[in-house]
Amino acid sequence: MAHLQAHAEKQIIEIISRYKDEKTPLMMILSDIQKEFGYIPLEVQELVSEQIGVPVAEIYGVVTFYSFFSLNPKGKYVIGVCLGTACYVKGAQQVIDKFSEILNIKPGETTEDGLFTLEALRCIGACGIAPALSINGKVYPKVAVADVAKIVEEYRRLGGN
Repeated sequence: MAHLQAHAEKQIIEIISRYKDEKTPLMMILSDIQKEFGYIPLEVQELVSEQIGVPVAEIYGVVTFYSFFSLNPKGKYVIGVCLGTACYVKGAQQVIDKFSEILNIKPGETTEDGLFTLEALRCIGACGIAPALSINGKVYPKVAVADVAKIVEEYRRLGGN
């Protein structure tokens, strides 16, 4: 196993112990780890595997299948632009392209300062207010390309707060 810090390893083992009586605890364990640390790197997957007896390959498959799990740390502000059909036909691709241009990152990447992560989402269930995006759960309706710079600036002002 790679280099997990002792306090992180202890925290992860505590999370795992919460579900010792569950028949299929993997999703709950991974969800709690994601909430606590913001991502689930391979060394954490190895520890979980060792603790609950599920092969690392299976854990990796779960982590990479579900979009709410991440192998890498995410930014403080996660911008999820919906590219579902309704949003796409109303200009969501141009919106995400503008975020990419302003932040100088592609979807799936995080800015060097760790402030923003840009994600392309398949559907956020907001078809009636397309194109829509969410930032840390806050939904922005009917976003136009012209709105993007203002949205980024709003979160830059908040910065590390």
